[in-house]
Amino acid sequence: MDAMDRKKNSTRRFVVILAVMALGAAYILGKAIQTMSSPMREYWEAVDARFVSDSIPIPAKRGDLLSDDGRVLSTSLPEYRLYLDLRVQDKDSLSRAMTQHFRDSVVDNHVDEIARGLARIFPGYSPRYFRDKIVEARRKCMTKTNGRYPGPVRLYPRMATYVQYRECKRLPLLCEGRFRSGFYGETVSRRTKPYGQLAARTLGDLYPDSGRAKNGLELAFDSILRGTPGIMHRTKVRDKRVSLVDVEPQDGHDLVTTIDIDVQDVADRALRSKLKEKGVKGEIGMAMVMEVATGDVKAIVNLKRGADGEYHEVHNHLVNDLMEPGSTFKTASVMVAMEDGKINKDTRVDTGSGIWPMYGRTMKDHNWKKRGFGMLNVTRVLMKSSNIGVSRIIDGAYHDCPDRFVRGLNNLGVGLPMHLDIPGSGTPRVYMPKKDKSGHWMLPVTRHGKPMEFGKPDLAWMSIGYTVQFPPIYTLAFYNGIANNGRMMKPRFVTRELADGEVVREFPPEVFREKMCSRRTLDAIHEILDSVVMNPEGLGRPARQDGGRFRVSGKTGTAQIADKKGGYHNGPVRYMVSFCGYFPSEKPKYSCLVCIVKTGMPASGGGQCGPVFCEISQYLMTKDMYSAMPKGSGVDTLGRADVARGPRAKAQQVLDMLGSGARVPAGTGTSETGGGVVPDLREMGARDAVQALSRLGMKARMSGCGRVVGQSVAPGTKAVRGHAVLLTLK
Repeated sequence: MDAMDRKKNSTRRFVVILAVMALGAAYILGKAIQTMSSPMREYWEAVDARFVSDSIPIPAKRGDLLSDDGRVLSTSLPEYRLYLDLRVQDKDSLSRAMTQHFRDSVVDNHVDEIARGLARIFPGYSPRYFRDKIVEARRKCMTKTNGRYPGPVRLYPRMATYVQYRECKRLPLLCEGRFRSGFYGETVSRRTKPYGQLAARTLGDLYPDSGRAKNGLELAFDSILRGTPGIMHRTKVRDKRVSLVDVEPQDGHDLVTTIDIDVQDVADRALRSKLKEKGVKGEIGMAMVMEVATGDVKAIVNLKRGADGEYHEVHNHLVNDLMEPGSTFKTASVMVAMEDGKINKDTRVDTGSGIWPMYGRTMKDHNWKKRGFGMLNVTRVLMKSSNIGVSRIIDGAYHDCPDRFVRGLNNLGVGLPMHLDIPGSGTPRVYMPKKDKSGHWMLPVTRHGKPMEFGKPDLAWMSIGYTVQFPPIYTLAFYNGIANNGRMMKPRFVTRELADGEVVREFPPEVFREKMCSRRTLDAIHEILDSVVMNPEGLGRPARQDGGRFRVSGKTGTAQIADKKGGYHNGPVRYMVSFCGYFPSEKPKYSCLVCIVKTGMPASGGGQCGPVFCEISQYLMTKDMYSAMPKGSGVDTLGRADVARGPRAKAQQVLDMLGSGARVPAGTGTSETGGGVVPDLREMGARDAVQALSRLGMKARMSGCGRVVGQSVAPGTKAVRGHAVLLTLK
């Protein structure tokens, strides 16, 4: 019985303890409910609001893309989405009531004044429009939808500039801080190019909403340009909000590109002019200039005719598009045969009357209606760009071993991917034929799910630039290698990475092919390419300069463009005409490629692309010649030169370098910048203003369009390298 009593007593004590704990829990829960009820809840929320805050990202400034001499090609400018939220969200009831009363009274008394001010800042929108927006914001702050207050009102439907945003903050109510007025701007960084469309597609773009890199150099070097965002938190102390930075943002670094903006401008102008000619009416135009020794891309132009009839940079055809090169490929074919000892420059080949049967297909020379060229040596085969001559040479040497021909092309560097810095760059299609078990030559690709056979006529057509495809930039890299004594360079777009104006990394030139061929082959091809242009009978003669102050070497090209089904005879015939070469022939410094895509005849690489090449080469040689002249050389007649095709500022720089004392005539919006001080940039065009600041090592930030009407740094202020000047354009 004693054991049973002890057990009952223990049970009673346990129940009592549980009851006491339950009562304690109930008491604590009751006090918590009491504490969180009004007004105690509001008290503790107010205390919490004074000390607790969220982490807020701080965007980093994206780095700039600069030309080879430091001029800004692409930079970031802030733009703003403007919002108005008239509902006070302060957790403190007294503060909320006071702020709401302030907003309501200002709106009641000044709504028309605010609306008129906004209409003045944003032409094209009436005061009535902005008054309605303010009234809408007022209505939203007093109504709930599904238990929630509506969000803010978009005050202005477009993006506002920094200057416009600043002007808005001078108006009644809007002049108060964000938390007192409810007016704020959501910052969006917009990428702008001071030189408009010049090299725009190569420089690249950003997605407008997200700010992510989209294409071009912007995408290729995004990790360098974008920087690292910082973090801050915002807290409330004694009814004031304070922002504290936890992690400072690391701004993106600048990149110095290889682009020479003056050469880019000349190439763009020359190509546009040719595309618009009546006999051309080109659909697409491409031009590219490389520095022979380094592979630096000094200019790259991609123009396409739009629905408005004007030409725009919308796609990087030179880098991305796979095209059949046509007759510019003949040089590579001849070099392979020379390197194998099959021919030399004096080897003769019969081209007949301009029409020759090729395994059931007919090959024609461009003068077949004039009964052809007859017997030609190899030099004249390329001078006349004879399809029959080249195809007969290659078919005769490699018909039984086409794989050896393709290996020869690869040894030259033709057909091998170069992995360019531009994202989306095309991969060459120069396929290696191989024999299958039955002894047929096959290609390592399929069409409609079936293996493709390398047919008997394929080698003949491959030799003249058909059935092979690669981006036009590969053609230029090949000819640049010939000009560089057989050393093929990978095209380079960026040379240096800068942080606060100081070099932190360099991108040296890259050799793609150390030795393309033997000295014997190289000497022969140099002589042949010189004759293509400088010989009066050569098809490339339109590319040479009148007067012969320097020699040009190169090769013309005309290729039919296959339709979507791979044929050449359906509908109007489209052509890609081209000229690729280098200059001066004796000691090449630059190489250049010009291509035009057009429909119908006439179609001539020499006649239509040669003059563009000529204009570009003349500018470059003249520029280099004047730059090399010593000061005080007495060239005072240069002041009367025609500088319409180049920037006035650059022309004046040349004159100053020569010590001629001549001045370029006014009228282009350029003024003197003085030495070491910020010039008066007002009334200048955007391009001239950017150039003036670039020469001082300063950066330009622009707002608006047109001519400069204001600048953030006063004229005469000492120039500080790396500092930015905000230019207001109107």
